[in-house]
Amino acid sequence: MKNRIIAIIFCAVCQIGLSQNNMPSIKDDTTLNYICKLHGQTRTLTLTKQVISDTLVFHLDTRGVKSSIKIMPEAFKSGKELSFNQGEYAPVLVLKPTETFFVISKSAYQDLLKNHEFIYNETTYVLDKNEETKPMIIDGMALSTLHVVAQIDNTELWILQNPEFPLLCKVDKNPLGINFTLTEIVGR
Repeated sequence: MKNRIIAIIFCAVCQIGLSQNNMPSIKDDTTLNYICKLHGQTRTLTLTKQVISDTLVFHLDTRGVKSSIKIMPEAFKSGKELSFNQGEYAPVLVLKPTETFFVISKSAYQDLLKNHEFIYNETTYVLDKNEETKPMIIDGMALSTLHVVAQIDNTELWILQNPEFPLLCKVDKNPLGINFTLTEIVGR
């Protein structure tokens, strides 16, 4: 009888662990697949992450357009602007030292954790504490994300709960007409 109780407790603990949200690690050569809605058009986007000499690089592939976008170390550490560049202007694009791409800076992420808000592109994003917000689901598992809403418009962001790599998993209701959703993480 004692063994059965221990087995039941073990199974319950395992089930609780499996039902918890998922925080994948995003290592070098991890591929991130997105579906993007751009001004009424739908396209796929593949980003492959690398770090080269302390610079975060996303190798981008969308509709046959291939380019690399470099995020400077100071931007990844403390940037305050998000680039919505689509990789169509140069084979290698080096962003400004204040700009990030598909991630927020580590300092903005820390502001979000500490103050429940952060400022990016001169817009304040506030943590949404609404429990009914649908979670991001990848490969049948809920991702651990923080959902924020812009105070100036209705833009919504879902940010991976990872202080080392605060990836934008989803952008919705963006007034620029550029929305995207992460659909797959390969190589995590």
